[in-house]
Amino acid sequence: MGNVTGSAAIKIRALQKTFSNGWGKRSVIIKNLNLDIMDNEIFGYLGANGAGKTTTFKLMLGLIFPDKGDVFFWEKPAADYKNRSFIGYLPENPYFYSYLTAEESLDFYASLFDMNTTVKKQRVAEMLHLVGLNHAKDLQLRKFSRGMLQRIGIAQAMINDPKLLILDEPMSGLDPMGRKDMRDIILNCRDQGKTVIFSSHIISDVELICDRASILSKGELKQVVEMDDRQNTEDSIWEIICQGNALDISTIKEYGKIKHLVTGNRNIFSTTDKGLANRMMDEIKNQGLDLISFGSRRKNIEDIYIKSVNVEGKNHG
Repeated sequence: MGNVTGSAAIKIRALQKTFSNGWGKRSVIIKNLNLDIMDNEIFGYLGANGAGKTTTFKLMLGLIFPDKGDVFFWEKPAADYKNRSFIGYLPENPYFYSYLTAEESLDFYASLFDMNTTVKKQRVAEMLHLVGLNHAKDLQLRKFSRGMLQRIGIAQAMINDPKLLILDEPMSGLDPMGRKDMRDIILNCRDQGKTVIFSSHIISDVELICDRASILSKGELKQVVEMDDRQNTEDSIWEIICQGNALDISTIKEYGKIKHLVTGNRNIFSTTDKGLANRMMDEIKNQGLDLISFGSRRKNIEDIYIKSVNVEGKNHG
């Protein structure tokens, strides 16, 4: 992971957005959002479909307007048009002129930034190579697969060599190799000094490459997770794997705190309570089961995400 230091590329302060349902009532889509994304970091914006991720990006880019709150790029109001030339954006569902070829399409997007012919030609060639579409540069986009269109989408977002990339579900529609390629592209952007914020509802994509990640649920920011700081006592999960007959844990008073998974003749137990884990070890010994492993692991993003969302659900009935 990269080291997150320096100034903020994006500052979001008290951002709120509501939409009318058409019957005189308004629904809160983004609620009092406060968030900083630092220069030269990869920031994951994690949430289920409908959590408000796309709405946040549209508010940041001025495609829709907030009811209240502010967004700043490099300490300047997001509405300042001078910032726009330093930003690349990939929408969740990008639209392309389907009868243009890949090369023609990227040439069109490059022309929006007033590049001269030499620079434009060079950038188009670089982007086609970067996203692995050299072989299809003369193919019309109407003949592209969903994954190939996603590659064109990331290429157009980077055609102006932006300092900041805002990517809405960039891994959508990609096969496993395509997802790896996309992760490598994003990591390479950070190595070049760029800042990347991307949304996803796929937890593993966020966990693999992000420096930090936020958890958004029903328009509210629940938590910001530092990837390098997840290994601590309260976030440790103690895991025990034993073999033999099913372990009877009913004798342990707090057995309700134990997660239990049976696979074949193996029992996998996990708990965040170290003392409880030790008492389980005693039970395993008393019941004559074979211990395979016992140790702690840090909570992953999935553990943290589920906890954040479950806490919200309990608070709201």
